[in-house]
Amino acid sequence: MRAIVFLTQKGGTGKTTLAASLAVAAAQAGERVIALDLDPQASLARWGQRRMAAQVATPIMVEPLERDRLQRLPAILQGLAGAGFTVALFDTAGADGAAVRLVAEAANLCLLPSRPTRLDVEATAATFRAVFLAKRRAAFVLNQCPATYRSSRASHAAKDLTDLGILAEPLLSARMDYQDAIAAGLGVTEYAGQGRAAAEIRALWNWIQAQLAGGKAERHTDQRSARQAAA
Repeated sequence: MRAIVFLTQKGGTGKTTLAASLAVAAAQAGERVIALDLDPQASLARWGQRRMAAQVATPIMVEPLERDRLQRLPAILQGLAGAGFTVALFDTAGADGAAVRLVAEAANLCLLPSRPTRLDVEATAATFRAVFLAKRRAAFVLNQCPATYRSSRASHAAKDLTDLGILAEPLLSARMDYQDAIAAGLGVTEYAGQGRAAAEIRALWNWIQAQLAGGKAERHTDQRSARQAAA
């Protein structure tokens, strides 16, 4: 059982949308996936309800997870593994630092989404500190990059995040397929399987698998990262 957690302290980074599409991509790759929604807004849980109503073929379980159950999270994950699940994917509430710490401590990999803006990069750096203190492996996911032209904003944000730690591959573009898919209760690889957004999500899942298999995603890459995380 591998636990993958989406964390951010800033809204609007596409955390829930990425979690939904990544869960589908993992299931299509042969994993048995459960997606757990810790956000009081319950956006991922509502996506799961739309998915059930649509009777989608790709099997994914989507469940809310109440904050008061987080103290038992290691036992919960053990039970899920015993039930045959191979991947647990968490969507979290960004403002709840105590809950973030508990979930991060149980994770095999923390994914920190950021848009290519200064405010997002700064907020993601703050989330990185919490993950560093929990001594967990983490990677930044640069999301909602301009899709139609080469953006200096995206390249600058990528450099800033790489200076902090590991940057996941590939960079993800702002594409309507992501939004249309989640509105329909689908992952983007189901909604437009031959599209560019679907190719990005498959590539991200492949990258995650490689990191988990090789143990390459570290919580920091150098002494500078350690100083920033502990600041």
